[in-house]
Amino acid sequence: MWSFLISFLAAFIISPLVIYVYRKNNWLDDPKKDQHVKKTHSEAVPRGGGLVIFLAVLFAATLILNFDKYLIAIFFGATLLAIIGFIDDIFDLNPYIRLITGLLASLIVVGAGIGIAYVSNPFGAGVIHLSQPQINFNLFGESHSIWILSSLFAVFFILWNMNIINWAKGIDGQLPGFVSVSCLFIAILANRFADSPAQFNVANLALIVSGAFAGLLIWNFYPQKIMPGYGAGSLAGYFLSILAILSGAKVATTLMVLAIPTADGVFTIARRILAGKSPFWGDRGHLHHKLMDYYGWGKRRIAVFYILTSASLGFLSLYLNTTGKVIAISLTTFIVFSFLVYSKIKQKQNG
Repeated sequence: MWSFLISFLAAFIISPLVIYVYRKNNWLDDPKKDQHVKKTHSEAVPRGGGLVIFLAVLFAATLILNFDKYLIAIFFGATLLAIIGFIDDIFDLNPYIRLITGLLASLIVVGAGIGIAYVSNPFGAGVIHLSQPQINFNLFGESHSIWILSSLFAVFFILWNMNIINWAKGIDGQLPGFVSVSCLFIAILANRFADSPAQFNVANLALIVSGAFAGLLIWNFYPQKIMPGYGAGSLAGYFLSILAILSGAKVATTLMVLAIPTADGVFTIARRILAGKSPFWGDRGHLHHKLMDYYGWGKRRIAVFYILTSASLGFLSLYLNTTGKVIAISLTTFIVFSFLVYSKIKQKQNG
């Protein structure tokens, strides 16, 4: 557990330093100046969580892991996300700029050879291979191959998780809590899979990421002293997706531990499109908003709910086969959808 403890302490120590710098420079998210409907905090708070996570993970990884071409590519992409997150903390970038840079970060790691070569068959034994079709070519005297379906699926998987996790950070302690727990279960699964192409220990990287978010949680839990911001949200989805791929294409497991934010994300996209709005512009229709606005849940309760549901689903994922995981994901999605539809109907009746 040294991997977890080192990154935890790094994030715990770095957080107040980032808070100090942001407050000194007045880089604050002030709801009195920017009265966006999605905001749930009432006092000016620095974002900066992305810098905390990036620096803590990089510090711990440098001490513990063996860097190879895969880990170098991972940190190249993470550096891009951290820089964009820092700029967004200050200037509130257009969401389409964030989307494009997220795509670039995904392409960096997939281009390095981190891809989803297969997924387990949810309808029977065996796996579904994604290695065909391929594009083969020579470059600088070396043979290269691009697995089209594998690469496209990996890019979509990473980019999707970056966005849906970012949407689940509106409440104090919400995002770092369930992300830390999710990474712990990825670490457990990574220990069961010994065929990773990377030379570094994937389970250790998962523990490092988990520890960094746990360290941030101490300062983000209600009443928050720092917010995750786009940087921490995007890095959460980025690292979780890559860890899932490197630990044996555990797509179903990752979707399971992220079932609540995933279901909320799918419903959000559908709701916004049906309303004729862009799916990328924020509003106050997420699950955590409904729990707070219409059911009177406090911020601590909502954060603990997200943590416990991810932990429960992660525990089940250790024992369910792929078909069982698909059933669990479908059932969770149905429950969340039903709750959000019911809340929407009640809102219209009261409104």
